[in-house]
Amino acid sequence: MLNKRHLPSITALQCFEAVTRHLSFTRAAEELNLTQSAVSKQVAQLEELLQHLLFRRVRRRLQMTPAGDLYLVEVRKILTQVEMSTHYLRSYGGETEVLRVSTPSTFGARWLVPRLKGWRLRHPSIHLDLCNEQEADDLLQGRSDLAFYFGQGSRPGTECLKLFGEELVPVCAPGSLPDKPFTDPTQLTDLVLLQNASRPQAWHDWFDSQGYQTEHSYHGPRFETFYMCIRAAQVGCGVALLPRFLVEEELADGKLVIPWQHAMPSSDAYYLAYPEHAAEVPKVRDFVKWMLEQIDSPND
Repeated sequence: MLNKRHLPSITALQCFEAVTRHLSFTRAAEELNLTQSAVSKQVAQLEELLQHLLFRRVRRRLQMTPAGDLYLVEVRKILTQVEMSTHYLRSYGGETEVLRVSTPSTFGARWLVPRLKGWRLRHPSIHLDLCNEQEADDLLQGRSDLAFYFGQGSRPGTECLKLFGEELVPVCAPGSLPDKPFTDPTQLTDLVLLQNASRPQAWHDWFDSQGYQTEHSYHGPRFETFYMCIRAAQVGCGVALLPRFLVEEELADGKLVIPWQHAMPSSDAYYLAYPEHAAEVPKVRDFVKWMLEQIDSPND
């Protein structure tokens, strides 16, 4: 590993990035309010640290080397992140707390986000920071304060609050349906079964729950998220097997229809988890209370 002496300074990275845009040490120095020699020295030290030339002179003009091109991509990521983090912290007062919540992407967009309306008014000093579901140990490692997840109600070192179950239904675009109604569910395979990467067994279990088997249960294009499956079904790519609550809006609007009326309850459920030691942390307790109110709301 590189020790601190081997890590480049932010100033060195800023000098390098500025030179790449101007291809001139002089103009980069003017932008950064430094001397030309200071910028040149920073870049030279960076090249010595990396053991690669980042620029070369061709006919008295500055050009980037292949190593410089590669390094620039990473440097811009670093500088952008530093800038974002700085603005992020400056935007809050001393009384503001950040509550980090991880969630599966489609669940977060379809179910969670609509239920956050009004949160800011009730808890103006708690800023929500939502991200897509990460690793299972994010809670214990302190990368998230709370996590929504689908599965069984047990995660070591955490309190898991059951929210609700789900039932899976097949959905497709109205234009995908044939003229004659289906007489058995295996005929859905004629529409192309859209597969979800997180539920590879879903179609097999859905057919099996009705006493049917088909060799096509695992055949069809595979999508990473439920949202991709929803969109694929909407545009006529095939039939998707989805939690009903995620497509209530499309079903109500007629953008999607259920081609075979069989709903399969899932053995798993949706949970909200947080570390055991955080149960009495005010911001965590407030968010749990808010979610329970949303679950109990007659509008849900």
